[in-house]
Amino acid sequence: MGNNLLEIRNLKKTFPIRRQKLGLFGQREQMLAVDNLSFTIKEGETYGLVGESGCGKSTTGRMLVGVEKPNSGSILYEGKDLSTLNDREFFPLRKELQMVFQNTLSALNPRQRIGSILEDILKVHGVSDARDRRDQVVDVLEKVGLSEYHYFRYPYELSGGQVQRLGIASALVIKPRLIICDEPVSALDVSIQAQVLNTLIALQQDLRLSLLFISHDIGVIRYISDRIGVMYLGTLVEEAETDELFKNPMHPYTKALFASVPDLYICKETVPEFNGERPVRTDTFKGCAFCTRCPYAMSICAEKTPEFLERSSGHQVACHLYDSME
Repeated sequence: MGNNLLEIRNLKKTFPIRRQKLGLFGQREQMLAVDNLSFTIKEGETYGLVGESGCGKSTTGRMLVGVEKPNSGSILYEGKDLSTLNDREFFPLRKELQMVFQNTLSALNPRQRIGSILEDILKVHGVSDARDRRDQVVDVLEKVGLSEYHYFRYPYELSGGQVQRLGIASALVIKPRLIICDEPVSALDVSIQAQVLNTLIALQQDLRLSLLFISHDIGVIRYISDRIGVMYLGTLVEEAETDELFKNPMHPYTKALFASVPDLYICKETVPEFNGERPVRTDTFKGCAFCTRCPYAMSICAEKTPEFLERSSGHQVACHLYDSME
């Protein structure tokens, strides 16, 4: 792997959830969708971000491409802090940072042919020659497993797998360096998932792409990722290289995730059942994010937020159970 391409430092994002009883114009209570999130993505690496629905994965991806603005923290792309840029300053970097959305079809104009959709992206980024635009579009369609035939089709004429390939093509057509893939295969059959994932892996190797792959599917994350971050309630609870994480999961939440998967090749141990609803995390929330549901919770877990520390080589965990290892 190369040097760090993207570095996330102490990223925080809140959303209002309800009004407090402070009158008609009272301030809204804020939910911490992403809280103190830090990780890096290296050149040519696939970083997997896994966690249950609503943990802040998609919000993180949207902040990296400028769709959402963080409340605080830094998004350093080759040393430049993207979180401080306005839309005009961010525009030149959109060629290098692209996103594949979960529901690609909803992002496409149903009245526009596929060739025209992809050519419009090139027009926006300054490719003025019509023949050059068409050649680039046909080339990227072939790279993702489509063909010149699809240049003249409409998005609704494609199958689910072909639509996701088109989503990848729309991200690739301007030759980015980093692609954020937000649940790109979650709605597909298993066989089609494998085809799309293999396409992404081949493209990454050929083009030296870096990927942030967001998913709640542990099997998919394991297949495609070099390193994995496990996310819960807006924060990372564990991070390690893929083989190390599946061989030696340390955080109780990671163990619970693995225990829920019917896969004989995942290292599992008997995890006591955890009950209760996932809490809403606000600024008044104290302690470990997982402490309200953790079967191993101690008194310190409700009082002090655990530090995200390296417990073994390249393996970081935020859990008071391992404080004695320091």
